[in-house]
Amino acid sequence: MTDTTKTPPTNSAPTPAPTQRGIIPLPSGAARALALVGGVATAASAFLAWTWTSAFPGDLTVYGYPGGLQWLTFTAGVLTALFSLSLYGVKGLGWLVPARNNAPVVLTALGGFGVTWFTVIAITTNLGGLVNLEPGGWIAAVASILPVVGALALPEPGAGEEPTGAVLRGYIAKPDKIPAAQATAGWTQRLVITAVTIVGLATFTYGIDTEYGELFIGYLIVVVFSVWAMHTAGLLDRFSHLVAGNRSFTLAMGFAAAIAFPFTQSDDHYANIGVNILIFGTVALGLNIVVGLAGLLDLGYVAFLGVGAYTAALVSGSEFSRFADVQFPFWAAALTGAAASLVFGVLIGAPTLRLRGDYLAIVTLGFGEIFRIAVNNMDGDSGPDITNGPNGIPSIPDLEFFGFNFGEAHDIAGFTLGRFANYYLLMVLVMAIVVLVYTRAADSRIGRSWIAIREDETAATAMGINGFRVKLIAFALGASLAGLAGTVSAHVTYSVVPNPYQFAGSTPPNSAFLLAAVVLGGMGTVAGPLLGAALLYLLPEKLVFLQEKSLLAFGLALILLMRFRPEGIVANRRRQLEFHETGQLDVPDTETLADEPAVTKAGA
Repeated sequence: MTDTTKTPPTNSAPTPAPTQRGIIPLPSGAARALALVGGVATAASAFLAWTWTSAFPGDLTVYGYPGGLQWLTFTAGVLTALFSLSLYGVKGLGWLVPARNNAPVVLTALGGFGVTWFTVIAITTNLGGLVNLEPGGWIAAVASILPVVGALALPEPGAGEEPTGAVLRGYIAKPDKIPAAQATAGWTQRLVITAVTIVGLATFTYGIDTEYGELFIGYLIVVVFSVWAMHTAGLLDRFSHLVAGNRSFTLAMGFAAAIAFPFTQSDDHYANIGVNILIFGTVALGLNIVVGLAGLLDLGYVAFLGVGAYTAALVSGSEFSRFADVQFPFWAAALTGAAASLVFGVLIGAPTLRLRGDYLAIVTLGFGEIFRIAVNNMDGDSGPDITNGPNGIPSIPDLEFFGFNFGEAHDIAGFTLGRFANYYLLMVLVMAIVVLVYTRAADSRIGRSWIAIREDETAATAMGINGFRVKLIAFALGASLAGLAGTVSAHVTYSVVPNPYQFAGSTPPNSAFLLAAVVLGGMGTVAGPLLGAALLYLLPEKLVFLQEKSLLAFGLALILLMRFRPEGIVANRRRQLEFHETGQLDVPDTETLADEPAVTKAGA
């Protein structure tokens, strides 16, 4: 019997894949064109007048030349256009986006939109209405929207789905894997590091030199989104690989940039900001040994800064000092202040470091308060006459080192360096010593022991590490570094008083400020605490309305940081792998952990 059943014909042609679209439904070609044209238009709008009156700071009334916040809009527009051109495969621009994604375009477009609309709103608010906007302001506001629309229309993985959080993440996140860079000559790598150092110095100098709060807020918007864009593009990863292969050269370039900073300033007030950032950054780096490497929560660390400052004030020849006839040279005063802080670190740490966790934090908080109250009462009435009580020790003379008086202006290579610039250069030298001590200690056997204690004290003790001795060394070394910075701080401020040396306050230094700098910048790294101290000092300095709400601002910043980047701004590689489950938690290679010694060698 014949089977008459017929099999239906099959269509062997593959089903065409659906066209990928972004969150905003536009063809990919139109999206790329809109992002590019929008970036160029945003940059060009900075050459128009945005308001009719010069009452708004920055003088945005000029046609043909940007001013004030317009320069930031111009910068964001140019970056958006460059990243957009990289999407077209323009020869010579492929290196801008090693990750081959669209996130840098989205983020720079958002940065341009943010700074432009912030400026428009600030003009409207400060001057009293939209009537104060010139046509150029309206054109800039509209032009800054175009690259955002184009960037969000670019296809990303999962773009055909609903715009959920996972899809949105594709527009602002870095891919897990980035193609390895091609091998380059050593001189080329050093040239790139030099160029990045110059750009970094120029960016930092611009931020310090901002003359009004609106300009500083716009600066923060552009810098945050630009750095975020470079991170998602993979540029920061590429640069970190260059640094890993040229550590000594990078460190030398960093200190060269630090030395060059006062030569870029015409106002000694900005050099004062720089020297205070270095002082607090140095103290934060010392705290990083205790918190970041050894894992000990110290809430009274600012007291060691106070011990060094008061010791230097007592032996530096102040007429209000209890020992007015004693005047040590600087090197002796610095060693005395560091030694006094080290002794206090041992005296406080010896009976308390057998505690752990919250109990240790409470004890260190108590020590900080005891120090402040003690120096406040040593006025000859409530206690012995040593610190002059709440009046402190004023009239601390300026340092004189090898005939160089730090209180006088000096002409060097055609540049005039004022008093604060002199102390800034001295703090660069102190910072170099502290960084050397920190890196050598972290890379040593004791440094590996600190990390083992931080990760699991019980397991480290079982492997033969003397936990108490290791923690006491960390406590003492961190205290001595803080005392060293305190000796310079006493001479910079001319006087020392008890009030700043408390757990929390509206102005630095205080323990909450120092701890926030370490956590915000990145625990266990060298650059992290320095960056954290710079940010936390600059924000209240530049934004006057934050000075009375600094604790609220610190709290909000830490909450956001713990939610989105718990490892800190400058991430330690090991902690980054611990905080983010990216599927890369296998045994890391030596390059991944180059910035931290191997814990497995702790008991060696």
